Amino acid sequence: MFSRYKKEAATPAAKAAPAAAAAAAAAAPAPEEAAPKVVMRKPAPRASAMAAPADKERKRKERLGEIKLELHKELLNNLNLSALESASEQDLRHEINAIASEVLQERAIVLNREERVTLNQELFDEVTGLGPLEPLLKDETISDILINGPHQIFVERNGKLQLSDTNFKDEKHLLRIIDKIVSAVGRRVDESNPYVDARLQDGSRFNAMVPPIAVDGSLVSIRKFKKDKLGIDDLVNFGAFSEEMAAYLQAAVSTRLNVIVSGGTGSGKTTTLNALSSFIDNSERILTIEDTAELQLQQIHVGRMESRPPNVEGKGEVSPRDCLKNALRMRPDRIIVGETRGEEVIDMLQAMNTGHDGSMTTIHANNPRDGIARLENMIAMAGIEMPIKAVRSQISSAVNLIVQASRLQDGSRRMTSITEITGMEGDVISMQEVFRFQRTGLGPENKIMGHFTATGVRSHFSERFRLWGYDLPPSIYEPTAG
Repeated sequence: MFSRYKKEAATPAAKAAPAAAAAAAAAAPAPEEAAPKVVMRKPAPRASAMAAPADKERKRKERLGEIKLELHKELLNNLNLSALESASEQDLRHEINAIASEVLQERAIVLNREERVTLNQELFDEVTGLGPLEPLLKDETISDILINGPHQIFVERNGKLQLSDTNFKDEKHLLRIIDKIVSAVGRRVDESNPYVDARLQDGSRFNAMVPPIAVDGSLVSIRKFKKDKLGIDDLVNFGAFSEEMAAYLQAAVSTRLNVIVSGGTGSGKTTTLNALSSFIDNSERILTIEDTAELQLQQIHVGRMESRPPNVEGKGEVSPRDCLKNALRMRPDRIIVGETRGEEVIDMLQAMNTGHDGSMTTIHANNPRDGIARLENMIAMAGIEMPIKAVRSQISSAVNLIVQASRLQDGSRRMTSITEITGMEGDVISMQEVFRFQRTGLGPENKIMGHFTATGVRSHFSERFRLWGYDLPPSIYEPTAG
């Protein structure tokens, strides 16, 4: 009954060969100088015995995977797929369990209770969800899922990557799940269009690249969308920044300073932007513009926009700049751009300069000074020929504050710097750092040690804070020892 799942039995000659080799090895006299080496190799049989359960578990998983593949084909043949949309979860589970039990009984396949429960759940995920990805998507401790071909899935927990024991049956199985995701949002991916950027139903960011561009199998990355909104208090408790920095940022956002959150990939820019937006008053009209909608604003009056890539024919594109131009005609009090990475920087800076104070965006940069340089480069890439002094003058008058988020080598995320832009000195934009994360060394397990401290420089916007009712105490700017 399991003939199709069993590996071919070894021939008698093949079985005899290892036995003969073992007998010959036992009979051969060992040289005297080799005696110490034999003693050193005694642990080898113990290591072999320890590997047996893992090997047994692997074979069990392979067997269950093959059974699941057969049952999935049967389900597709027997289930009325058009009726699945109106069926309740309980009814669907009951139907899947009934069909699976019938097929197992017909083929005389015996499974224990645990295997049946696992098999039924995986079949349910295959029919209604994303197959092997479902348990990973439901795991709240996982922030990123990275797939390198069907047999290698990495997950990120607490800022550290680790290999998961989950995998797909083969490349066809992985491609079917990718197609299921992209078709749900009206996209397609194939040899003619081998990469796609999409969003899952829960808001998670999805990117895929398929063969022939992906050489060793399809490449998929999923940045999971957190259902729990992290506020300023949560980030302070996590050690992302200090209470003094939170009080300063509350004053900065509430008094409508223009803020840029700078940082590398995965440094927590969007999370920081979400948290800062909690200080915006409910009476203000906010418009958000993103490539993939991720911001979770708590205010009542929020208009959300999402850019759109071109279709297969190269038409129908709606760029972030198009959205931003239209947003300026929609009477916004603040404009929040999820990420500025191209020619939309021109319209963003003009909006900050023309009555939309308190606007915010994120950029990719490793420190505040690099962030300013990146803004200059994006203006140049937009094809606008302006003298460098005019470009810098535009930036210095538009941007008030740069918040630097960093992902340290131990996986932790910190707000490593808060820097104010104070104006121009000749041809150079003048900046002053108000708060920073001071590193002091490495702790156990290479954990970054350090503390947050003020630099001793009083805020350039202190008078503005006072006039708006946020009179911060002078002690907030005093340096602290760790």
